Formats: sequence, C-alpha cells, structure tokens
Amino acid sequence: MTNTSQDPDHTPGATSLILADSLDMTAAAPLKAQLLAARGTSLTLDASAVRRTGAQCLQVLLAARAAWRADGLDWRIATASEEFADAARLMGCPDLVADALTPSDFAPLQD
Repeated sequence: MTNTSQDPDHTPGATSLILADSLDMTAAAPLKAQLLAARGTSLTLDASAVRRTGAQCLQVLLAARAAWRADGLDWRIATASEEFADAARLMGCPDLVADALTPSDFAPLQD
C-alpha cells in the first residue's frame, strides 16, 4: 500500500508517505491508518505513482490536511502524478495539488 519513513532531509520528526498506485475504496482504511500513525509530525506526501484515485481516499486526504492544519503542522503533497492531479481537480480539490510537482514540470524544454 503505502510506506512511511522518517525523512532526514526535512524537519526533525517529519514524515514522508508514498501513496499507493491505486487509491480506490479498498485503500481508504489503510491510508487513514497510516496517516493517523504519522499524526503529530510534519508530513510530506508523494503521489507520483498514483494512477487511480477514488473519492473515499480523496476524502481521507482532505480530512488529514484539515487535521494537520488544525494541529499547526506542515502537510503537503510534494509530487503528484498527472492522474492524481487530474482526479483532484475533477473532484473539486485543485488546491490539494496546487504546490505539487507533476511529471510535466520535468519535461525537457523545446526549442
């Protein structure tokens, strides 16, 4: 599903979470559990491998972002696949990935 790790490049106590490639309905409960395990630390999410995003997982992520903000901690999606970014936009949450890097950010410049 997803992996969490302490990230030495971030603030002490910060956590990084790599989201699974399929964030469908069956992934919602495990995602929630992993987010709860990271509660109390700054959190950076990597959604670069996500290919499918369901409304349930998006709801879990929105609730987590609200909880982190209420706690006064950093929470952000650092990288997002085009599929994840498109799904967030289509479901009315473009701000969820507003600061995330996507593969198009790494495309070579054309002459």
